[in-house]
Amino acid sequence: MSAIDGEAGEHPSEGGSFADAEARSARLEQALQREPAAHRVLTGDRPTGPLHLGHYFGTLQNRVRLQGLGVRLFVVVADYQTITDRDSPASLPEDVDALLADYLAVGIDPERATIFAHSQIEGLNQLFLPFLSLVSVAEIGRNPTVKDELSAAGLPAMSGLMFTYPVHQAADILFCKGTAVPVGKDQLPHLEIARLIARRFNRRYSPERPYFPEPDALLSNAPVLLGTDGQKMSKSRNNSIPLGATPDETAKLIARAKTDADRRITYDPVNRPEVSNLVLLAALCSNRSPESIAAEIGDGGSGALKRLLTEAVNEHFREIRRRRAELLQDRGYLRRVLLAGNARAREVASQTLADVRRLMHTTYG
Repeated sequence: MSAIDGEAGEHPSEGGSFADAEARSARLEQALQREPAAHRVLTGDRPTGPLHLGHYFGTLQNRVRLQGLGVRLFVVVADYQTITDRDSPASLPEDVDALLADYLAVGIDPERATIFAHSQIEGLNQLFLPFLSLVSVAEIGRNPTVKDELSAAGLPAMSGLMFTYPVHQAADILFCKGTAVPVGKDQLPHLEIARLIARRFNRRYSPERPYFPEPDALLSNAPVLLGTDGQKMSKSRNNSIPLGATPDETAKLIARAKTDADRRITYDPVNRPEVSNLVLLAALCSNRSPESIAAEIGDGGSGALKRLLTEAVNEHFREIRRRRAELLQDRGYLRRVLLAGNARAREVASQTLADVRRLMHTTYG
């Protein structure tokens, strides 16, 4: 039996049921409200294409909210993660700039948030090696999220990087001693591995005074938005409405969105998911209830609904799009933002790595 398998027989699901995660998330939200400066949040995106309305209502708004509370926000541009299921494209520098522009345009403030590129933080990535020693191949292999991501990518075989992605994500979270990670239910298995690694590191190398906090999920109650084809809105499915779409592009994308044959518009997510998704999106963009949107359209049909939605989206994102276009005209500024964030993240990672080396007795001078 290995040292890993011998540690109380625990495995990544030790964190308990989804109900347990929900309870911890609720307590975490209260703690964030009560003492925001005591917490660090790690979040981010892969630069694999433009962010879309699903990102905005699902995660970006919440990041701005947390920033406003006074939580210390770390936002990773996960460029290394782009090669888990694809080659690194020549367009990556432009994709990173576009992601930065999205972040800044929606209100993430580089003076209050640390925005950094994964590949540029050497200390963070070096944590990956000792963290790998704290989990077994079997434990990583049980992670259903990795299998789902492999299936979604349509790859014939899993790369070593994709297989160990949950451990690399643990390094992302723990390098800054993250206490809160905004995720959906499907990402909980990844976070459980980060919690397991923190717990095992503390037990093995710092039993008297735990060094790493066990990060908790900050579960999102944001609705999952469907794309124009009726499936979950996704960059990879080519069914999204990008944040940076022009008004005309927005109109064309919404015009092709899937609906149904019933002319009367109602809000019934279970029985009429596609129509209800458009109603919900219009409600989110106009700060109204879905029921009031549906009642206003009535027997106007999907054409009237799509016209109202187009106007609502274009109005809601008008200023964000203006700011985004302005930012993309100044690539030098975007790079300076990233370089400054990289420098701050590098300082944090270097201190964490120095502490880890000391605790692991690998400091030789």
